[in-house]
Amino acid sequence: MSEKTVLVIFPSIYSLNKINNLATNISKILKMRNQHYDDVRKNESLIIVEATDPVLASSFVNLLFGIDKIAIAKEVDSDFESVLSTITNTALSLLLKGEKFYVKIEGKTRNFLAKDLEIAATTRLVDKGMSFEAKPGSESSHDRLVYAYLTDSYAYVCIFIDKGLGGLPYNSQKEKILCCIHDELSAIACLQTIKMGFEVRILVCYRNESDLLKLVKIINKILPRIIKENITLHICKMKGSSGLPTAITAITQLMISIASSEKIGRISLGISPMIFPISFCEYNSNLVFQNKIIPWFSLSVIDSEIFENAKEIGLEKYISNLEDLCKKHLNYKKISMSEVSRHAKDALKTLKCISVTAGSKNIYDIIDSLKSNH
Repeated sequence: MSEKTVLVIFPSIYSLNKINNLATNISKILKMRNQHYDDVRKNESLIIVEATDPVLASSFVNLLFGIDKIAIAKEVDSDFESVLSTITNTALSLLLKGEKFYVKIEGKTRNFLAKDLEIAATTRLVDKGMSFEAKPGSESSHDRLVYAYLTDSYAYVCIFIDKGLGGLPYNSQKEKILCCIHDELSAIACLQTIKMGFEVRILVCYRNESDLLKLVKIINKILPRIIKENITLHICKMKGSSGLPTAITAITQLMISIASSEKIGRISLGISPMIFPISFCEYNSNLVFQNKIIPWFSLSVIDSEIFENAKEIGLEKYISNLEDLCKKHLNYKKISMSEVSRHAKDALKTLKCISVTAGSKNIYDIIDSLKSNH
């Protein structure tokens, strides 16, 4: 019986018809992070990575969207006795005294039924686990999940499983879109746009130095999801305006100018009809349409999953600010387009383009680049 330890990537349901894009992104991020691997290959609906360091490779691959779950697993030939033996030995090495275990086998093979393997593995673990009081639990009540996935050629007995971020692989839509990050909600909108499979270009609008530092820290959490060696950021300073509606509309106008000059056909609006009046959302949408650009509401619906994604990538400290915005009763008056145009033109005069390399020093690189450009 031959076995090797591999990384097993389970694509999200939305990525099953874009599995080639996901495999390409996995190869790219491993190369970008200097992770050595022998092969990235497909096995039915799975992507298998033969990495030198599966644990470290797993942490980088799990930055990507398009993944349902990711596992470090033992790959063995899809032979009943071989798989049963591997499941038993792996589980016994992980189980602690008195733990309840649950055996779950998914996938399928022409050689045997998954249910038969589940029963055989549970029976054998009951027998061998008696010495340290391990006992079977249920799907809803267990301490240790013993999980394996079957294909016709190989079975994957999991040592460790982690939840993925879901969504679509980066740039699987093959369409560019411009996002603006100016507060917590717009940052989540940008994150959601990446999750939808677009190639994202980012504009950063800040008001003062402390605001810039906060936004750069947020961006530093988002950049690792963009699968590019060098990322260009557009950054500009917005002057104070008379209220939130004018500021947001000025940003929309600014995005229209940049998208037009950069020949970007879509703009992601960082507002949601779940928070802002529908008339305000439509007003901004029409401004974009009038310039023959397609507006995109990434946050047309805000649910708990969006907040969960924000927490998973380290934006949990900003969630309370989003919750406060959701609770506000926002009252809008008629927006002065002359004031909007003035703010947008003033901001455009401060526009800087900087290039950053994905990595841990992005915060300092962005701040230093801005200082050297001023």
